[in-house]
Amino acid sequence: MSRTRFITESETGTFALGRALARRLALPATVLFFGELGAGKTVFIRGMCRELDVPPADVRSPSFTLVNEYRGRCRVAHVDLYRLGGPADLESIGYHDLEETADLVLVEWAERLEAAHPGVVEVRMEHLGDDRRRVTIVNGPDGVSAEPA
Repeated sequence: MSRTRFITESETGTFALGRALARRLALPATVLFFGELGAGKTVFIRGMCRELDVPPADVRSPSFTLVNEYRGRCRVAHVDLYRLGGPADLESIGYHDLEETADLVLVEWAERLEAAHPGVVEVRMEHLGDDRRRVTIVNGPDGVSAEPA
């Protein structure tokens, strides 16, 4: 299992790291996001989506809708599990269908998933104060760099 750690110093840096991951990611893929409120998950996801030609303004946390779908160079499903009560809720939002039909599934609050997902890319984010974030990418592709492209 590969594990790469980065420190981003700003929202721009977190966005750029998201772009860098998307640039190296082989599709189809699922990326699970872990981190508390304010950790920067949605900013990172905006960066990933931007790299796939989805306008950043279109990318919003799906806290109330649970699933947002975007079209860029591929079909992206952005899922927020924060408000889910349990595994039965995954079925009600069509989660397993998304895994089969979307090119990229981005899951915020992946801690709510009960089953392990071996080999799936994980992004673990921690808020370090101010605009600083520690981002750990587990099972990510080689060559991801924190430097803006």
